[in-house]
Amino acid sequence: MKRISKKTVGIAGLSVVAVVLAGCAGSGPEASEPAEELPHGYVEGAEETAEAQSRLTVTGADSGAVRVLDLITGDVTEVGQAPGVEGAAGDGRFAYLESGGAVRIVDTGSWKVDHGDHVHYYRAAVREVGTIPGSGLVSAHSDPAVVAVSFGNGSASLLDRAKLDEGTIGETGRISDVARGAAVVPHDGHLLVPVEQPGQVGGVQVRDRDGQPAAAIDQPCPNPAGAAATRRGVVFGCADGALLVTSKDGTFSGEKIPYPRPVPEEERAEEFHHRPGSDTLAAKAGESGVWSLDVAHRAWTFAATGPTLAVNAVGAGGPLLAVTPDGALHAFDAETGHETATVPLLRGPVGEGDAPTIEVDTTRAYVNDASAGVVHEIDYNDDLRRARTFDLGGRVVQMVETGR
Repeated sequence: MKRISKKTVGIAGLSVVAVVLAGCAGSGPEASEPAEELPHGYVEGAEETAEAQSRLTVTGADSGAVRVLDLITGDVTEVGQAPGVEGAAGDGRFAYLESGGAVRIVDTGSWKVDHGDHVHYYRAAVREVGTIPGSGLVSAHSDPAVVAVSFGNGSASLLDRAKLDEGTIGETGRISDVARGAAVVPHDGHLLVPVEQPGQVGGVQVRDRDGQPAAAIDQPCPNPAGAAATRRGVVFGCADGALLVTSKDGTFSGEKIPYPRPVPEEERAEEFHHRPGSDTLAAKAGESGVWSLDVAHRAWTFAATGPTLAVNAVGAGGPLLAVTPDGALHAFDAETGHETATVPLLRGPVGEGDAPTIEVDTTRAYVNDASAGVVHEIDYNDDLRRARTFDLGGRVVQMVETGR
């Protein structure tokens, strides 16, 4: 049985940037106390755990209720009202909810700190942070210093990540010349900004934290749309394939991953989905199917699914997942495109207004059924077995997973 906990709107400051560096580095002019007095990776006010503390932020279309579902305990925390949420995004810890010309930011109290050779997981109380102006939310990408919230009108708001961790909003700048529908991604101490100017072929620029130009990627990216941050670099969708941007010793470079065949504009990949930490991406291919992009092997695979409402990729060796308008959940081999399993899941047929989201972590996938007011937990390694169903009530139309 799920338990409803009271709304939580305020806890001690949680600064991942300052304190994690102190706990892990243990050096510098301000490191006056012995490092051994604090646990490695210590974050003030948070509990460190041995495993990921995944949580789902969901919104109700009718009630406007914003709730955070703890997937470990089953508890649901109410986080106020946000009527008419039109879009949602997450950056691993924070949920960004677009409603009424503004983006509301919720600290889900669940996150990880990745040091490359090891990972720290944390849990804390859920709280509201505040709002920033903007509509047409595209995505939110962050690193320990900055969050880039991108909008469909070609702008991006830059937020101080350390202040967000502490529970306040500090906008450090705004970029206004982003290619429409594309996203700014922080990477290796810089910002990767997809641009497209009249009469010029689109591309990706490297800018400093303030948005000032630092370099340009030599590979073009016509009509950029869609972005994904992976361990192997940042992927941008282009009209002729994908552009993988990497950096080494402060030098940025780009590598084009072309489509395996000529692809009409309506079938190109424009929005990528993947499990955080994975190098396998999924994207709709218009009304004809789904694309899988294996970044490690620089290879595209096409699955002829027909129209889909939601897609996602589990990762290397795992399936490509898709929900079709009849409410069925399908699994496809990400390397061959062949279907491997299918189960009826949602109340069908499902309209665009009730289109689900597929969120994926290392063992489970989560699919919301708006009309039924539930979220299904799926074991994708066991023929899409339904492991749990969370009854949240109302129409659950937006969903973001954090803590992975």
